[in-house]
Amino acid sequence: MGLCGRVGRRVNHGCNQNFQNGYVPLAVAGDRAHSRRVHSLADMAGLLNRSPVYLSGLQTRFALPAYEAAAYPDAYLEFFRTVVYLRSFGISEETLRDLWILEKKLLTLLHVDSTGSRTWFLDACGRTTHRERRLLLSNFDLGIPLDARAVQTGLDFSDRLPELFEGRAMGEDALRVLDDCLKLEQTILHDVRSELPQIRSATKWVAHLPK
Repeated sequence: MGLCGRVGRRVNHGCNQNFQNGYVPLAVAGDRAHSRRVHSLADMAGLLNRSPVYLSGLQTRFALPAYEAAAYPDAYLEFFRTVVYLRSFGISEETLRDLWILEKKLLTLLHVDSTGSRTWFLDACGRTTHRERRLLLSNFDLGIPLDARAVQTGLDFSDRLPELFEGRAMGEDALRVLDDCLKLEQTILHDVRSELPQIRSATKWVAHLPK
């Protein structure tokens, strides 16, 4: 069972949730990842305006499973969408891979990989409920507001959230990896916010180009 199921009863309901006012939401639709649709690699390439070769490269570099024909679930498409959007804001693929490795390590420590799903690390992609509680790439809901996004890096989670990680159940490793995840995510979101004015200006500029 994942973190949400195990610690739901121990969540500190007094945690401050106002930080999300400064958070840049990347999800732009409803819970698309759970409509039970499937896609081919070519379908996803067309929807994201990228070549199948480019997406195939992402599969390799992010260690994602490959499927035959039209068998890719919506969650797979939504993961690609997140990566493509972040790359459009100038976030390097190396940085995204570093965060992906950290998130997968955290999810493994929380035994999310025991669900039996081949895409256990992607299955939450596309969900938009409780966005303030979700990791950036896997979109996994940790069950508590991740207010480290809005505070100084170096936050000591063992002091702020003692009820979340039971040393014996979760271990110090999970705390440390979560802290590393949120530090890197904070850097990424800062860079996205910094680039946003240029993206908006470019969108206005391109509208005046010859048709």
